[in-house]
Amino acid sequence: MIVSKNDIPSFLDKLIGEYQVFAPVQEGSYTLFKQICSGADAALTDGNTKLPAKEIIFPQSEKLFSYNVTAEGAKLESIIDDRKKVVFGVRPCDAKSLTLLDNVFNNDKYQDPYYLTRRANTILVGIGCNSPASTCFCTSVKGGPFDTKGLDLLLVDIGDAYVVEVVTEKGKTLIDNAGFASASEADKAAAAKAKDEAQVTCQVNTDGLKEKLDVNFYDPIWEKIHEKCLGCGACTYLCPTCHCFDIVDDAVDCNGCRVRNWDSCAFPLFTLHGSGHNPRTSNKERYRNRIMHKFKYFVDNFGEIACVGCGRCIKNCPVNMDIRVVLEDVRGSEARLDS
Repeated sequence: MIVSKNDIPSFLDKLIGEYQVFAPVQEGSYTLFKQICSGADAALTDGNTKLPAKEIIFPQSEKLFSYNVTAEGAKLESIIDDRKKVVFGVRPCDAKSLTLLDNVFNNDKYQDPYYLTRRANTILVGIGCNSPASTCFCTSVKGGPFDTKGLDLLLVDIGDAYVVEVVTEKGKTLIDNAGFASASEADKAAAAKAKDEAQVTCQVNTDGLKEKLDVNFYDPIWEKIHEKCLGCGACTYLCPTCHCFDIVDDAVDCNGCRVRNWDSCAFPLFTLHGSGHNPRTSNKERYRNRIMHKFKYFVDNFGEIACVGCGRCIKNCPVNMDIRVVLEDVRGSEARLDS
């Protein structure tokens, strides 16, 4: 199927009547995913958004339940968001990140009803990346500018229109009555050409990285790698796969609610025990944990690297730390130390 770019706003307007619709919205010099009230608000021409789409499924702050304690007992009221959602214009790396987060929030030990309910009620409509940024390295972590993993529909930009590829039954249902025309052979050829010409110029060699991390916990390389890091946590908040959180109670007397807030392993308080002991007292230990978690522990637990190569941490680090360089340092630690 094919849809003209001029028809996208009216298509979104129709969806808004049935779904909460989220799309990139211009905010100064960048775009952010926000719920839109008009299809005309969607800004689909830029590349990736400043923040990933994960916040729609895993909010930065959310009430889990409210409670009230009286002489008769305690009353709990769960707060689960089951509204139907469409995330329009998500890029393939962000869609893939949700498939990685699925491992965290839905496994044989733990199922998170808040995340899973939103996930089940959300349709992801992706737009492929015709011109990946110089900081993108999705192809190095088993992704790609037109990867469909995690998506329900993929739109391929061919100029004045998008060729629409149906990935799942949910995606098909979304456009069953949209009135999109069938794509011609010329349209399909244009889409194939766009895919062929999309070049991810940056490559990160992850061969042997996991094996290296298996044995280098105490390697002196960590003394150098972390030195520039400020521990500000910006990379973790911008990362589509980071998922650390804290739980707090917000209460007055016997009435209150339990709230889940994003947290960061870059912060000293994150691992501070109630006893006062902290197993990661230094910046070195916290930065090592971030790398270990993404490229060793997540692989140990779920068989996949917890990085989608979106490049946000590279673009937005205040001291220009580059995870691509860090990984090369880790892979070459023996050679560098021998030199």
